[in-house]
Amino acid sequence: MKKTALYDKHVALGAKMVPFAGYEMPVQYTGVKEEHLIVRNGVGMFDVSHMGEFYVKGDKALALLQKVTTNDVSKLIPGKIQYSCLPNGKGGIVDDLLVYCISEKEYLLVVNASNIEKDWNWIKSQNDMGAEMVNESDSISLFAIQGPKTNDALQSLTDVVLSEMGYYTFSIGKFAGVENVIISATGYTGSGGFEIYVKNKDAEKVWDAIIEAGAKLDLKPIGLAARDTLRLEMGFCLYGNDIDDTTSPIEAGLGWITKFTKDFIDNDLLLSQKENGTDRKLVGFTMIDRGIPRKDYRILDADGNEMGVVTSGTQSPSLDKAIGMGYVKAEQKASGTEIFIEIRNKSLKAEITKLPFYKAD
Repeated sequence: MKKTALYDKHVALGAKMVPFAGYEMPVQYTGVKEEHLIVRNGVGMFDVSHMGEFYVKGDKALALLQKVTTNDVSKLIPGKIQYSCLPNGKGGIVDDLLVYCISEKEYLLVVNASNIEKDWNWIKSQNDMGAEMVNESDSISLFAIQGPKTNDALQSLTDVVLSEMGYYTFSIGKFAGVENVIISATGYTGSGGFEIYVKNKDAEKVWDAIIEAGAKLDLKPIGLAARDTLRLEMGFCLYGNDIDDTTSPIEAGLGWITKFTKDFIDNDLLLSQKENGTDRKLVGFTMIDRGIPRKDYRILDADGNEMGVVTSGTQSPSLDKAIGMGYVKAEQKASGTEIFIEIRNKSLKAEITKLPFYKAD
């Protein structure tokens, strides 16, 4: 198993370490519910250095990205970021990712840890125009500092005015005394914050500086289990659960990142799905009966017929109720529709709910 540059820090802090995407990662420190609520109400920091980072450069960089991603990369200007996905040529999704525009001829792609090799090989196989590709995944550490108090926790560490940074923008500047740090107004929690990209050699220095600067606001390290409950409350897709090589962006509710203003892999197929509809749709649901839905549990209609399958589920710490997402037949996707989740051979009542589950005050 690989270890991030912060492995020893996590162990010293008493984190429970588990194998995840080929890395030893902290799943929790003091408890999932407590860590979740720290992010919702204050500020917490995740080590997500297992994520992958690819640079695509040169005169053909834009052409390659336009071909392999669903979103329209030509709309990006330096300092802006896009959420996008990589269609697989069969209507499915290789991965979802972030695309950073560093300059007109240089882009940074941030991909899921479990898909680094797969994504690299896929993009490389489509690079018939000769764009330069560099895989920096093993040399970059990534911290996600999230929560409503993040700006106050981090501002003393940088000259970049964090409060003036819009959502899905980034700056490259000095942070915690380290030069050329990417400071990104992004995250996977729905509670605001920043993601900080540094070289591995600077990771411990920056981590310690953030912990020290955030101490006055009770900043705490947060594990991956709370990251999952936070993202699910927002209805954010998790690759391998809610989207994969068998799901299309249209049926997954990602039509908003699928732009038909350009030609790209699966363009015609996905356009047909958008215009004609799909057989199934990804929906959110809230449990009415007591029970926690889990991945692969069956979704049933009132007559006991299978209508879909759960892709993600949990007990929501913010809402104190069980929630989940799953695919159902398209004609049964309306909010308020009564459904049943099969949990331990019992059919427990739930209802389809508009996403996101959690809305900040």
